[in-house]
Amino acid sequence: MEVLPDATAFATKVQNTLIQYHNIEDDKWRVAKKMKDVTIWRKPSEEFNGYLFKAQGIIDDVVNNVMDHILPGPCRLDWDSLMTSMDILEQFEENCCVLRYTTAGQLWNIISPREFVDLSYTVAYEEGLLSCGVSLDWGEKKPEFVRGYNHPCGWFCVPLKDNAKQSLLTGYIQTDLRGMIPQSAVDTAMASTLINFYGDLRKALRKA
Repeated sequence: MEVLPDATAFATKVQNTLIQYHNIEDDKWRVAKKMKDVTIWRKPSEEFNGYLFKAQGIIDDVVNNVMDHILPGPCRLDWDSLMTSMDILEQFEENCCVLRYTTAGQLWNIISPREFVDLSYTVAYEEGLLSCGVSLDWGEKKPEFVRGYNHPCGWFCVPLKDNAKQSLLTGYIQTDLRGMIPQSAVDTAMASTLINFYGDLRKALRKA
């Protein structure tokens, strides 16, 4: 079991990695999927033999409301159609915790349900917020799930310069689903999952 001697220092390292991703030049990304209100790009990951995905779209709500829905907690379970359970295993500070969550099967269960244990850390960024995370080798694995691994990932949410009631939400995701899955299936699932994430989030915010 992995021990975090200094959770804040570890979280700060993840935060700095996410800011590096956020500063990657546009010409390094290739469009993976594009809808009218969200675009998904990808580039080869430097962490594992897969892709780092970037997602971006405008959300019709203020930063705090958007991030309240994304951050670990019961609200996320209410609207995120991929997530089937979530438990906070350890709370270091108000903005830093270790959580275990499970996800539903995807692509007609070609990708079976997965379990993740992540460190989650939220910090102010420019005029908005950054919520970032990374997987840990923490706790017992549930036998009915494959344990996936999130390399450094996170969400930047900042108000639009010309309309503070709208937010620009940008995510960086690089998930190693593990198990015997063709990489092409993983890539298809990741792009679709991110598109659905924005759709589910927008619906939840309209109801709130």
